[in-house]
Amino acid sequence: MTAQITKKNIVMKKIKITQVKSGIDRSERQKQTLIALGLKKLNATKEVEATPQILGMVAKVNHLVKVEEIA
Repeated sequence: MTAQITKKNIVMKKIKITQVKSGIDRSERQKQTLIALGLKKLNATKEVEATPQILGMVAKVNHLVKVEEIA
């Protein structure tokens, strides 16, 4: 028997992303990344699944955000 991997079997970790620094005077790409993460204001918080795409975006703006893992 082979195990089938489906979306139901994979449990993604959730992370909480909080914007702690302003996007003012940052490159347009970093501003757009913050918006793509759902962060529009300072101290805005968003809970998202830790997919590779999200983790890549967080890595690009890690100096502007705080990341916490949700249990």
